[in-house]
Amino acid sequence: MSKDLSSNLGSISTEPAAASKKEYGATESVPHSAARNMSFWDMLATWVGANANNGTWYIGGVMAGLAFGGAIAVTLIANPIAYIFMALVGYMGYKAGTSTMALTRPSFGIRGSKLPSVINLTSFVGWTAVNTFIAAISISFLLKDVLGWPAFGEKGSVKSMAVGILIMSVLHLVSISLGHRSVKMIERVGMILIAVLGIWETIVVLQHVSFSQILSWHPAASASLPFGVAMDTMAAFSLAWIPAIAEFTRYTKRKSSATVAPMIGANVGLFWFAFVGIIATIASAVASGVFDPNTSDPSTIASKLGLGWLAMLVIILTSTTANAVNLMAAGITLTNLSKKIKPMVALWVSTIGAVLLTFVPLFFGTFLDSFISFLDYLGMVLGPLIGIMVTDFFIVRKRHYDAPAFEEVNGKYWYSGGFYWAGLIAWAIGVVAYYFLHNAEFLKVSVGATYPVLILSGLLYWLFTRIHK
Repeated sequence: MSKDLSSNLGSISTEPAAASKKEYGATESVPHSAARNMSFWDMLATWVGANANNGTWYIGGVMAGLAFGGAIAVTLIANPIAYIFMALVGYMGYKAGTSTMALTRPSFGIRGSKLPSVINLTSFVGWTAVNTFIAAISISFLLKDVLGWPAFGEKGSVKSMAVGILIMSVLHLVSISLGHRSVKMIERVGMILIAVLGIWETIVVLQHVSFSQILSWHPAASASLPFGVAMDTMAAFSLAWIPAIAEFTRYTKRKSSATVAPMIGANVGLFWFAFVGIIATIASAVASGVFDPNTSDPSTIASKLGLGWLAMLVIILTSTTANAVNLMAAGITLTNLSKKIKPMVALWVSTIGAVLLTFVPLFFGTFLDSFISFLDYLGMVLGPLIGIMVTDFFIVRKRHYDAPAFEEVNGKYWYSGGFYWAGLIAWAIGVVAYYFLHNAEFLKVSVGATYPVLILSGLLYWLFTRIHK
């Protein structure tokens, strides 16, 4: 065998291995080869792990302001709708092979896509901070048991919370150390542990307070939550996952892995942990006679119900599985803003940014106020964005994007100086519409503003593209 032929065969044999280990930037299209290494079960595990987390428990506790029946109704209505849209965007990522923010280039322009990218970056860094803060609360309770330090909510608890935030940040760095490959491994292990411990937590909660007591409990009028407001909160919570979906579906080989698997995993993970959050918060209110959404975080509820250190470890674990997805999305989004930043560097930068942001609720306002304001912001910007993206791909472009053109200056997605005003104007109108409709009384008590504005934005975008022609 000649030296040249041996060299060629050697390069061919190493290409699949190199492709499977590569972390692709935002606009790089993942080829249908060994690089597509996430199976149906990997996607299922990823999205169960992403949704079965402490943030979902917390949002379930906030929903308890509707009483049990109303909280379950909102969960069964708002979230499946969001995850249908997630499956649609997942399919877009599967087809084009690029990240979610790269998929905004046809509908906003190559330069115009930087605006949703900045918002997406802040969103996922923010989500990482939310989950990290809740997990740090658990660590503060563990530190109280072991070292006697004040736990969250007690005077002098800043020290234990700071240590908890730093511990969680180290775990997050480990979870994204190999990019999507380490995330895949974390989620495989995490789904099994979450399943076992989540069932245990559900059983223990129901042992403290009977299910009939939970069903009959109602909050005081001053603490009740309007149905439409709850719809907006839940919709924003679930829609926030959509800008992360293509970061993973671009690595799948089959359409079902990109659509069906994440939709099933997300719905199962979210409903399960929202259910635990709902019943745990109501159980705590029944036992103590006090319902306060500010103390519906998993750690405080687990402590009140005496669930012990194992429950705290569950909360810490679920933060790691959820934030692996959050950080992956944030890092790859950063590469859509600048190709000079390599994917792995972007993941580390995003993680450090999230660490700094996590300290904010310790010094400014209550965590609940920060959390609800954050969700209002997400609902306002993400609903219109997703409506436009789905309309562009499935209706305007007839399910076809030219991924190589995502980088072409003066190419088909360059439009007017890199901006596509049809998308940007439709998005701006959607954001303004949400701002005014969010507090409209008839929507606050019915369906909320998020989904009506999502539909409105998609319709406006379609009309603007027709005019543009």
